[in-house]
Amino acid sequence: MDKYSDQKRAVQFLYPPIEPFDQQLMDVGQGHRVYFEQCGNPNGIPVVVLHGGPGGGCSPAMRRYFDPEVYRVILFDQRGCGRSRPHASVENNTTHHLVADIELIRRQLDIDAWIAFGGSWGATLALIYAQAHPDRVTHLVLRGVFLMTQAELDWFYGGGAGKFWPETWAKFASLIPENEQHDMIAAYHKRLFSGDRPLETRYARAWSAWENALASIHSSGTSGESPGDYARAFARLENHYFINNGFLDVDGQILANMGRISHIPGVIVQGRYDMICPPSSAWKLSNLWPASELRMVRNAGHALSEPGISAELVRSMDRIAEVLT
Repeated sequence: MDKYSDQKRAVQFLYPPIEPFDQQLMDVGQGHRVYFEQCGNPNGIPVVVLHGGPGGGCSPAMRRYFDPEVYRVILFDQRGCGRSRPHASVENNTTHHLVADIELIRRQLDIDAWIAFGGSWGATLALIYAQAHPDRVTHLVLRGVFLMTQAELDWFYGGGAGKFWPETWAKFASLIPENEQHDMIAAYHKRLFSGDRPLETRYARAWSAWENALASIHSSGTSGESPGDYARAFARLENHYFINNGFLDVDGQILANMGRISHIPGVIVQGRYDMICPPSSAWKLSNLWPASELRMVRNAGHALSEPGISAELVRSMDRIAEVLT
């Protein structure tokens, strides 16, 4: 089964497509303008959707995990990606800036507190935001947990995942001289920020292809070539965050601060065979979070679009709606 048929199967679990009732490009300072939109019920339960990457951007499909009659859904493109401007910029672009942007959007929309819904890096950001503003988050719904630790980076960029996908890893590593392959993040950083646009795009496509190839459990180890502008933003932003350890104070910061949000109800949806963000992180998180429920999805990898992941996320949001309405 290829990823396209997998995505078609996932659609059966989603709500019908909806259009935004509000779209804005907001000046957040430091030279950045952040795109956000609202859809669903203007008077509904507010939920903010945090996309992955960093650098992935939101898509219309992300609106479809929520009952549009119940939820007021807010999606935004984080600094430097999607419809936010300037595109692919890493200047004044840190986790602290993103947390401040989320708060600015909340205040702009006059929302007292909301559900934070995020996957992969979006789960990371949801946790960090909640730990910074625990009184502003009513629930957390997380998918494909990434805790922004060195061990996770070592797994994915240090050859761990490559042991399962040696041919795909070899292609990713082949663009880097052997004497630099001990630190692939630094090696790619050198090329992604070379100032040579064609060179940056070439390495950005390779960086993106490595991650995209491993997202689905049905992967063949290959992926289509991403559009140059998208790949450049995705790769530059992701690499920028990873080479700076997510701009966290210490390794393991999220787990160390779980006491701040232990009371917030949460759901963790994790693919059993997630090659990008292995299930051990989700398991560790759930053990330190008494108000959470871990739902391990068998026969699923990392991708939001996988049928089992999509179905569990929609069920989770429907259950929360039943409690809150």
